[in-house]
Amino acid sequence: MKVQLENVKPMDIEKRSFEIITEELGDKKLVPGTELVVKRCIHTSADFDYADNLCFSPEVIEKAMAAIKDGACIVTDTQMAKSGINKRALARYGGEVYCFMSDKDVAEMAKKNGTTRATASMDKAAALNKKLIFAIGNAPTALVRLYELIQEGKLDPELIIGVPVGFVNVVQSKELIMESGAPYIVARGRKGGSNIAACICNALLYMIDNRRD
Repeated sequence: MKVQLENVKPMDIEKRSFEIITEELGDKKLVPGTELVVKRCIHTSADFDYADNLCFSPEVIEKAMAAIKDGACIVTDTQMAKSGINKRALARYGGEVYCFMSDKDVAEMAKKNGTTRATASMDKAAALNKKLIFAIGNAPTALVRLYELIQEGKLDPELIIGVPVGFVNVVQSKELIMESGAPYIVARGRKGGSNIAACICNALLYMIDNRRD
């Protein structure tokens, strides 16, 4: 069999990828305003299930972009997600990206309280005097703690991106976030990951301003 490659210039590869995604989605109806988020998740993962399992709270895209433009910071549960978010794009609006998972005080807090570091890192984030977007791609315990903090009146997040991947309490933790009252983008079910958390953040940033520097 002869292999035929598409002749695509390096600068056009992403554009061509999105054209293919649009073609393969066909007549699939996406929630108006969420199309670029869904397509970027598919672009990142090559998994078209995101066209069905991504769930959005009402007007969440508009609320999230407004928060970013108002200087909101992003808290992640992995260094991988932090590294994947376009920090220069976020910094144009005054925001920063935080991941507290490797912090010594977080490790000590987790050991003292018998929790995961992800749980402890959410407590540390809640103490920040900043507008916060949470991008959780790995630890369902982080989502559970966010839900508890919201119910206790200790946290009022601008957005929770709930896309941890796995099997233990993953599905349940996502459902809690969808019942929390906070704005959310959740990948219902078992799928997700740090790459998906980061790409949703980037999709929101690029919807505001498509500069990639």
